[in-house]
Amino acid sequence: MIFSALFFIKIVAAQNGADSTVISENDSLSHYDTTNLTGFLPTLKPDDSISKRPLKNASWQLSSSASFSDKNLIQNILQRHPFFGFWVEPLNIRSDIRQFDGKELFFYVLIFLFLVYAILRQAFPKYFNDLFRLFFRTTMKQRQIREQLIQTPLPSFILNGFFVINGALYISFILQHFKLNPFGNFWVMFFYSCLGLSIIYLVKFLGLKISGWVFNMQEAANSYIFIVFINNKMLGLLLLPFLVLLAFAQGNIYSAALTLSWCVVAGLLAYRLILTYAAVRNQVKVNPFHFFLYFCGFEIAPLLLIYKGLLLFFHITA
Repeated sequence: MIFSALFFIKIVAAQNGADSTVISENDSLSHYDTTNLTGFLPTLKPDDSISKRPLKNASWQLSSSASFSDKNLIQNILQRHPFFGFWVEPLNIRSDIRQFDGKELFFYVLIFLFLVYAILRQAFPKYFNDLFRLFFRTTMKQRQIREQLIQTPLPSFILNGFFVINGALYISFILQHFKLNPFGNFWVMFFYSCLGLSIIYLVKFLGLKISGWVFNMQEAANSYIFIVFINNKMLGLLLLPFLVLLAFAQGNIYSAALTLSWCVVAGLLAYRLILTYAAVRNQVKVNPFHFFLYFCGFEIAPLLLIYKGLLLFFHITA
């Protein structure tokens, strides 16, 4: 067996000669080096197999200065490729999202007013509960609640300012809607509206105080002043949601909000007339007709005079 194996190995070794499968030294890949090309790229034919319908007005021909070492080669290829269309002007897609240009300040002012209301509501919850109970007359202890409200002057003062700001915004929106703003600037009109409301109610407060002292009716005058400013506080709170609608709503929603706000203001004025007559009648013997004349002379007539003065002012400046 050993001799047979040695004999077989020798025969196999004797057949190891020139192998016909050896690759020749002449490699065809070594004769063409494309890394040193400095020419330009060839022009693609329109009937390329990538797409049967290339884009129109496409120019795939590169400039003669473009080369593989050029840094803008990729950019040139993308800009001139017939199937990408980078040379076409960009398409402007319009969104259906409604944008309110120039109303950002309205948004921030209203957010500030809501924050002020929320802070007051959390800081003085008992004051607001007594205010709502007294205004809607859900309790018979009117005098006790009134004394409790008078003993908390800070929220009362802040709510009076809240009414002045909301009322001025409401007046400014109304004048802006009917194009009666003589200043051309909304915030200038808002400033003068705040100033006008402050002067009107300051004069009313001082006039009632002086009248009560002169005629020795301080209690009746104080009751009347209290009801007037309670009504103003509620009006300032109720106008807040209408201000949001008047600032941002349009079309039918705006018209409905405007009409409903007029109804609320008129209703509060009528309710104030009823409350003041009920309060004054318990302390002073007054005829309902005489009280109605007083209300027309000191509540409605000043508003009509202001309206008439504004019309004359606008007519002169027009």
